[in-house]
Amino acid sequence: MNNITTIKQRFIQEFGEAYIHYGLPKLMGRIVGLLLFSGKAISLDEITTELNVSKGPVSQIMNRLRDHNLIERVWIPGDRKDYYKPHDEIFGNAFRNQMLLQKKNLDLAHRYEEIIENIDSEEVHNFRKNIHEMKEFYQKMEITYENFLTEWLSRLKS
Repeated sequence: MNNITTIKQRFIQEFGEAYIHYGLPKLMGRIVGLLLFSGKAISLDEITTELNVSKGPVSQIMNRLRDHNLIERVWIPGDRKDYYKPHDEIFGNAFRNQMLLQKKNLDLAHRYEEIIENIDSEEVHNFRKNIHEMKEFYQKMEITYENFLTEWLSRLKS
């Protein structure tokens, strides 16, 4: 596995498979993996050639990745093509995106806690207990995530 081409292909493939675990398209992970490996801005044509995929799906995924601040479009003087590179804060931004998903679970717990507040039945009693635990869990997670992100970003200032 010392061949750089093999390492590159394996990294791209494994990064794509990791994205599947987050419920995201494998191709999205492969694109990010390629950009991380490349270390330079690369064109849409280079991405499609390297990954052996058509332009349409790649173009759509590039828009999603840009919307989530994971990649940036780069202008190269004298060239009309679009070039892309990983966002300077790709990992922090990916973490923020995950935090937003967790916040939705906390919002859900808050909403249902209010909905069942004045209902008194055995069935709702058990649900209320679970919703309360859910709320506590995600509140604690939110604090932990915020502390981690603050610590992560502070490394840039030192």
